[in-house]
Amino acid sequence: MSTQEKKAPEEKKPVSPEKERTFIYTLARFVAAIGNHTLFPVRYYHRENFDLQGPYIAMSNHNSAMDPLILSYPCKKYEIRFVGKKELVKNKFIGWLLNKGLHMITVDRHNSDMAAMRLCAKTLRDGYVLGIFPEGTRHHDDLMQEVETGAAVLALRAKVPILPVYIESKPKLFRVNHVYIGKPMDISDLSAQGFNTDVVEALCGRIRDTFFALRDESRKK
Repeated sequence: MSTQEKKAPEEKKPVSPEKERTFIYTLARFVAAIGNHTLFPVRYYHRENFDLQGPYIAMSNHNSAMDPLILSYPCKKYEIRFVGKKELVKNKFIGWLLNKGLHMITVDRHNSDMAAMRLCAKTLRDGYVLGIFPEGTRHHDDLMQEVETGAAVLALRAKVPILPVYIESKPKLFRVNHVYIGKPMDISDLSAQGFNTDVVEALCGRIRDTFFALRDESRKK
């Protein structure tokens, strides 16, 4: 080879979904660890259910802006890529922090956001874990009163399990918040029925029933 010839740059191997962590995500989990053991204590039940092999959807009820931290802490195996409303990224710095630093997928809740749906589907195809709050808002009268059908549609099309996580209450200073991690929901029976409104509604109903069961478990403690 001539000394003037340059070696072609080596292609970087893609990072495994199990190993990929941004610095900001790692820092956020560190902050969550401190908060969960000090100011806003959290007690997790059935943490072993987070040992699930990806891809899958981590699904939780929504009580506060701290829910993503609560949900990400027990998931040691993967970086959870959360879906969040576009209003969160109006500020450029916050937008960079959430989209680039934490790989959040922004969605327009008030319109049919097909671009966000495609990105969510790609995230699952690539083997990652997607974090979804199907209630769509922190302001609601009852648990899973309305389950956004987009979450159900995504799960059915991707044919991945759903890991339900019930967060008992809003974080309160020095008061223990109980978090129940359910068993993965196998939705293969519904996926096998094809894709239509009845199947989507059936899955939404199953999601509600699963969270009601987790809430019942929390009330028995």
